[in-house]
Amino acid sequence: MKKSSGTKSTASTTPSKHTPAATRIERDTMGELAVPTEAYYGVQTARAIENFPISPLRMPRSVIRAMGLIKRAAASVNYSLRLLDRKPADAIKQAATEVVEGKLDTEFPVDIFQTGSGTSTNMNTNEVISNRATELLGGARGSKLVHPNDHVNLGQSSNDVIPTAIHIAASETIQRQLIPALTRLHKALDRKAKEFDKIVKIGRTHLQDATPVRLGQEFGGYARQIELGITRMKRAQAALREVALGGTAVGTGLNCHPKFSSKVMAIISKETGCLFEEATNHFEAQSAQDSLVEASGELRTLAVSFMKIANDLRWLGSGPRCGLGEINLPETQPGSSIMPGKVNPVIAESVTMVCAQVIGNDVTVTIGGQAANFELIVMLPVMAYNLLQSIELLATASNNFAAKCIEGIKANEERCKSLIEESLAMCTALAPEIGYEAAAKLAKDAYKSGKTVREMAKEQKVLSEKRLAKLLDPWRMTEPGGPVGSAGG
Repeated sequence: MKKSSGTKSTASTTPSKHTPAATRIERDTMGELAVPTEAYYGVQTARAIENFPISPLRMPRSVIRAMGLIKRAAASVNYSLRLLDRKPADAIKQAATEVVEGKLDTEFPVDIFQTGSGTSTNMNTNEVISNRATELLGGARGSKLVHPNDHVNLGQSSNDVIPTAIHIAASETIQRQLIPALTRLHKALDRKAKEFDKIVKIGRTHLQDATPVRLGQEFGGYARQIELGITRMKRAQAALREVALGGTAVGTGLNCHPKFSSKVMAIISKETGCLFEEATNHFEAQSAQDSLVEASGELRTLAVSFMKIANDLRWLGSGPRCGLGEINLPETQPGSSIMPGKVNPVIAESVTMVCAQVIGNDVTVTIGGQAANFELIVMLPVMAYNLLQSIELLATASNNFAAKCIEGIKANEERCKSLIEESLAMCTALAPEIGYEAAAKLAKDAYKSGKTVREMAKEQKVLSEKRLAKLLDPWRMTEPGGPVGSAGG
């Protein structure tokens, strides 16, 4: 898939670069308007450019690709159903292929903050394909030899095409970018879990000392979070499986052949490797987008997992001398403009900012999902932008996190050992034999004296030295079993 320059999640961040002095006059139902002579887009796109000078944000490249996939498959199906002649059908398919491949990206200049149904983007696509197909058949741009509505949009409405394109774009981007990136991150964390499995360290709850764990166990927890994240992404794809195509304006399927949607989605499922099917109920599929809200919620959950892992690594690597310092993070760049030699956990920090963005995007998608009034939801473009940005950010952050942080982490084994022996939580292992209150007193006495729990237990002769050695073995504390009693809290 061709990627655009600039912000990854947009097809273009600047309007189409045509010379405004050279124009042609086009007409629609509202009258005449000048359009750049060399533009493949037409009069309705030109109106949208004038109407929505809001931001530099454009429809994500993946959505434009999906629009091309829909229009190409629609032309094939309409020809097979004898609704479209071969010549215009073939020309539409060729023009739509150029849209799919990203060759016409500069022809999509409409702002994200446009009509809530995305009609401007649908007509932008129809006009670009119409004019390119017309040109392929020897006609002049703007002549509508291949008509944007009658031919390119045959059997369709913006109200069913745009939500379908968003579903396709999101599912395909999850499949092609996010799941592979998460798989790499999971493998990196799992390798570290195995590498660090013999290293015992102090556990922490409430940011306070707790009973020992193995560093590998901590990393195993992180690996499992990402493994579950992959499962969640597959659930997101399942939520996106049903599409609105075939419902046309309000869900009734007016002006659409009854076999159109299933045939189009069979083609697109084969081309993308993602499963799509016609909605069970078109009124649900068009009047609401609970599916996008659900998918965004899965992405938000993944972002929360990332935030936990990244922050834990920042804590574990804090120091290098005056922090926890149990792991050493890869040094990627100087950390301070004033403090020489300082190195910061910048990769983990970048991940936390991605998480904040994704969580914020989910709020926008959620609010967009509430803009479902009667037979149509009217915040589709901004929902598309935020959902696709979240997918792409999490994918790129996953790859970068694995490559520039996780894969290079080293354990500070000596530091882990020294902190365990100093922990007062070691007394937890003695509680089943000497009682909770006696163990608590022992810990307090050790703290006041500056001694370790082991030293104080020996001094007070609470148990034999042989029994103390067994109970206070840190490795034994990292596994189930042993005397039964209160295990802390």
